[in-house]
Amino acid sequence: MPIPILDPDDPRIEPYRAVRERDLVGRQHRFIAEGEVVLRVLLKQSRFEIESLLLAENRLESLADALTALKPDVPVYTANRAVMDAIVGFPIHRGILAVAKPPALPPVEEFLSRMPTDALVVGLIGLANHDNVGGIFRNAAAFGAQGLLLDQESCDPLYRKAIRVSVGGALVVPFTRAVSATAMVEALQAASFEVIALSPAGREVLSQVKPARRTALLLGAEGPGLPPDLLNQARTVSIPMSGGFDSLNVATTSGIALHHLASGTSA
Repeated sequence: MPIPILDPDDPRIEPYRAVRERDLVGRQHRFIAEGEVVLRVLLKQSRFEIESLLLAENRLESLADALTALKPDVPVYTANRAVMDAIVGFPIHRGILAVAKPPALPPVEEFLSRMPTDALVVGLIGLANHDNVGGIFRNAAAFGAQGLLLDQESCDPLYRKAIRVSVGGALVVPFTRAVSATAMVEALQAASFEVIALSPAGREVLSQVKPARRTALLLGAEGPGLPPDLLNQARTVSIPMSGGFDSLNVATTSGIALHHLASGTSA
């Protein structure tokens, strides 16, 4: 049964207080999921532990079918719009929030050992933009990538905005972190992945590349791109653009490359 919240200072909804400020300082290994689409995705992912929900009163009925997937002991708090806005610190137009806890991230070697014989993995190097990371996770989910690896400089894919931009893709595609970009590439090669690095200076053209049975796609931040030492360790590939115009967003680039690699015939 829903639990009405009448007072914004009610201690039971403390995890939802001042959402944007906590986006910056962190939530002690928890994350916020926002919006109906994301919540419905979250409810289908058994590896996440949902701790509670906070819903605007007028959203309860439309979510009745989805909420049957909740464990009986997970509290569902409801509030009117004014109280909910006061709790989170800004007008929360979607009226749907959940607090959940992710599992511990496994070491890269263990993560890759779980991959099937035919696997497509994405590696992110130095991507600090949440919109780009969310967009890449969305594309990875759409084209069936089995996992993502992030270096220590890449941002948290479970940051509220990244999850929202990914339309829940950050909750669908498993991921873990490598201790460094070099360690990521070494682990991929040790696990028999062919490492393909996207770069405007790539020696091959993407449309002519046939993926291996195990393929890893490396993406770097817009501007600096991938470090030269990593490019030297990988098969470098480019996407030609009209008039030499180099202005593809990295998330857009990931969609083009993942579509090609996912639909290509393994070498």
